[in-house]
Amino acid sequence: MADMTGQVALVTGGIRGIGLAICERLINRGVRVAAGYSANSAAAQAFQDKYADRGVTVHQGNIGEVLDTHEKLDILVNNAGITVDKTVRKMTPHEWDRVIHVNLSGAFYLSRAILQHMLDQGYGRIVNISSVIGSAGGFGQANYAAAKSGMFGLTMSLALETAGKGITVNTVTPGFITTDMTAAVPAATMEKIVARIPVGRLGEPDEVARVVEFLADPESAYITGQVYPVNGGLYM
Repeated sequence: MADMTGQVALVTGGIRGIGLAICERLINRGVRVAAGYSANSAAAQAFQDKYADRGVTVHQGNIGEVLDTHEKLDILVNNAGITVDKTVRKMTPHEWDRVIHVNLSGAFYLSRAILQHMLDQGYGRIVNISSVIGSAGGFGQANYAAAKSGMFGLTMSLALETAGKGITVNTVTPGFITTDMTAAVPAATMEKIVARIPVGRLGEPDEVARVVEFLADPESAYITGQVYPVNGGLYM
């Protein structure tokens, strides 16, 4: 693994769950982390306080603020996501649009916002966090599945555009991971989900974060446009 000391990373949705695990892995590699968040200011403050001596910052949806504060950006992890689950018959256009906007358009907007900066410095790592639902679909999750599946096309297209310019773009697709999102699933439903997972358990956030860390490493320069499943064998 290469030395990453002094690099700067923006991790959206970086103060809880998978995003927090990603932040902590990068911090331990010497990366200065800017964690994005939407509403949980208490968790954001707790994160900032915990790692105050490691140069971390928290930001509420302002990419310009990140660049102003850190003066550069080497790694972007598009992790933020929401769910609004309903069957297509019951889903409103607003519920469709909201999930697409946050989960897919958000990744596009941020990637586009930092792209020229990465091109100018001749280096960058972009890692998109999709989901097994993007590969397999999910009952009552047409909006979420469409957004997460859309990340595959975004990843491969942007990878083609930047492959010769020192920038890599890849996607990690977690399965069912122990997070606040899965904690909200009824116990009976979760038992059925776990029964379908070949390894027989939910994944842990750090098991996803270690793959993101690998893709963000400077030595992963020959890996781009790829999709890395982390799902315990649920979807092969």
